Amino acid sequence: MFGSFAKAAVLAGLVQASFGYVVERQVEESTEAALESTLLGGGSGFGSVSRLDWSDVAPLRPYTANGKNYGCKCYPGESCWPAANKWNQLNQTVGGRLSVHIPPGAACHNTFQGPFGTVNTYNAAACADVQANWANEAWTVAKPAAALWTYFTNDTCRPTENPSDPCTLGYYGVYVIKATTKAHIKAGVDFARKNNVRLIIRNTGHDFIGRSTGFGSLVINTNSFQDIQWINSYSGPGNYVGGAVKIAAGVQGRTILTAGHARNPPVVIVTGECPTVGIAGGFIQGGGHGPWTTLKGLSADNVLAFEAITASGQYVNANPQENPDLFHSLKGGGPASFAVITSMTVKTFPDVASAGAEFHLNSTHTFDMDLWWEGVRSFHKYSNHFVDNGLYVYFEMFTFTLRIRPFVAIGKTSTQLQAIVQPFLNELDTLGLTYEWTVKDFPTFFDLYNDLFEEEASGNSALTGGWMFDHTDVATRNDDIIDAFKTVLSVPNRPDVFSFMIGHLFNPGYGAPVSNSATHPAWRNATDFVITAVVVPPGSSLAYKADLQNVLTNTIDQALRDASQSGCTYVNEADPYQNNWQQHFWGSEYPQLQQRRSKWDPKGIFYAVATPGTESWEVIEDGTKLCKVL
Repeated sequence: MFGSFAKAAVLAGLVQASFGYVVERQVEESTEAALESTLLGGGSGFGSVSRLDWSDVAPLRPYTANGKNYGCKCYPGESCWPAANKWNQLNQTVGGRLSVHIPPGAACHNTFQGPFGTVNTYNAAACADVQANWANEAWTVAKPAAALWTYFTNDTCRPTENPSDPCTLGYYGVYVIKATTKAHIKAGVDFARKNNVRLIIRNTGHDFIGRSTGFGSLVINTNSFQDIQWINSYSGPGNYVGGAVKIAAGVQGRTILTAGHARNPPVVIVTGECPTVGIAGGFIQGGGHGPWTTLKGLSADNVLAFEAITASGQYVNANPQENPDLFHSLKGGGPASFAVITSMTVKTFPDVASAGAEFHLNSTHTFDMDLWWEGVRSFHKYSNHFVDNGLYVYFEMFTFTLRIRPFVAIGKTSTQLQAIVQPFLNELDTLGLTYEWTVKDFPTFFDLYNDLFEEEASGNSALTGGWMFDHTDVATRNDDIIDAFKTVLSVPNRPDVFSFMIGHLFNPGYGAPVSNSATHPAWRNATDFVITAVVVPPGSSLAYKADLQNVLTNTIDQALRDASQSGCTYVNEADPYQNNWQQHFWGSEYPQLQQRRSKWDPKGIFYAVATPGTESWEVIEDGTKLCKVL
């Protein structure tokens, strides 16, 4: 059965061209334009929702496992999995942009043993490209359904020097639509809804906790949506008056900052610190934090309007006047939960001269572990002071390594930044610690961003957790926080565990004391959001992975939670398997988000782990089948 279907898929042009097959364009551009016009009702098609129709939703597949009765999504090999003619029709509908997904690492393997049979995939030149770029974020983002961090793919097809090593799909999606029009997105949503197929929305794949990939799924890639429309004076719904920009779903941080810098005068928006983060995807739906957050709030606080496609396949506007509940929910209420964002309009701000600095304290400065920790203690003690003076600070912490790159002082001079940081440096001098410190001026924030912010390496396999420490935590419990940091970097009785931290000092409440989003209210008193990471060695068994997850949840992150009273962590960069994630991610916002999910997606067309309304859903059988407890 699978072999014949694989042949049919190849003939239909569904296998990625990078492995030697030509993707056939099934629909001419003029036909696509006509199709989109029809689907959009001959115009923009976006408007208020008068009716959400669920009459065409396919039923879940009855299934029993572990003594529970479930309703599950359909998977390859099951009788309810859509037949080849349905996939071929979908391919025609999306203009030949549907592909069978083959993992990027397959080029280094003789064969890919996929769900529909075996495909010869080895290609020496392509393999060399994979090996050279495996850690390159931009390269990975450009792939149709690749994950930047690979743990949640199950790592079953990594690059190898031995082509005979097996390569399987793991937890990647089965098919991917490389959407270039809104009609393509709608077609994918409609297909998943009508055929009970798990649906994944993938923008850049910049995802720590597995929300951009899923076993047996149909993936819709929105990365090609790159339109940018500048608005000198916004006059849309709401009370805002000022500059704005409308950006399509796939626009990344560096792209929009570069475009803004070319304006006269130059402008910025609140982006993430990483250049490859897609602004209008999961980033904004998680809240979105970055270098401008202390001054202007979370990215979600600055959204003026959305255009989106609902789980029912409707095109909608979401703003303070049209679908205001959806508007509020998309601003930090959870990724892949309420609708697929096709564009958003956000506030712009004048770019200004800024100052930045870099700091290092490591084993080249001291071999005294206790003394090094005193330096860390001093740094963190001053974190309230830093954000209360309008700074943003990004730091990395490993054993014997505190690397701060950068301190960011937007609208300030290097002299002013030096004065803010000097009390911390004086304390290090008193401790007898040497360190590296450089500070300089930049004509704009954009120049600082290009000089001091770095792309993150992709291709790594790790578990991610994290916690937020607020002003009260830092002021009254800093010693407890440092003790927790010690647990993170050296897990008691677990020499096999390698873990580290990435920290972000910011306070959205400094510049935006009143929330304008669905984010946790505790962010308005934030000081330090710390990401924890536990490296997962290649070839780890499922049992060892489960053990490492237990260490992360119940030892590493538990130490952080015990040292804090904030009750808050970040939706997109924390442990989705912690107890009480609803309260920790959203606080008092959660009940209304859960209620709204039951309106906008009551059938579970969208799914992302630990998001509103997913309590009854489980991914069972070793991370494979997505099922609802009945």
